[in-house]
Amino acid sequence: MDFLSPSQWDLDTITEVVGVVTGLLCVWLAARQNIWTFPTALISVTLYIVIFYEARLYADMGLQVMFAGLNFYGWYLWLYKGNQREERPVTRTTRRQWAYLLVFVPLFTVGLGTFLHQNTDADLAFWDAGTTAVSLGAQWLMSRKKLENWLIWIVVDAVYVPIYLYKELYPTAGLYFLYLGLAWWGYLDWKKSMANPSQEIAV
Repeated sequence: MDFLSPSQWDLDTITEVVGVVTGLLCVWLAARQNIWTFPTALISVTLYIVIFYEARLYADMGLQVMFAGLNFYGWYLWLYKGNQREERPVTRTTRRQWAYLLVFVPLFTVGLGTFLHQNTDADLAFWDAGTTAVSLGAQWLMSRKKLENWLIWIVVDAVYVPIYLYKELYPTAGLYFLYLGLAWWGYLDWKKSMANPSQEIAV
């Protein structure tokens, strides 16, 4: 199949292309601090549940399910700051939140990677589990509007690109390559929007 000829695309290719477009749009909206990032992301993650199942990237498939929940969570937090009906500001990640991530990521990677390796036909089980763990951490920070979420996304997106090239998910590999630039732009834009760089919200 010639990917450059849309008339030859099959259903899997169309699904991936729509997932790519909505994925790009949701990250662009997030960088702009636009609340529509969340419903757009929900469309993308739903499509990628199917895409990653077909590619035997089961941790990434499960990640999309968790992303759906985190998007609903972030949607609420962006609309309402705690019990106060006001927009949530961008803040820096606290030491406690970094500590949570430093414990969660390796434990989740080893646990899920071992399970996938021993009990499924998953491809790249530990790479899949590791990128899933880091992505969950980044999405959690984004949901709480923490500036450093973008730096974590840059790292994990750089790892995802060769993984998806290996799996021949070429539109998705291209998407994650573009995510690198969008994540850096998002970081700079969010940093500029911070009224007080040292401001933090308690967990």
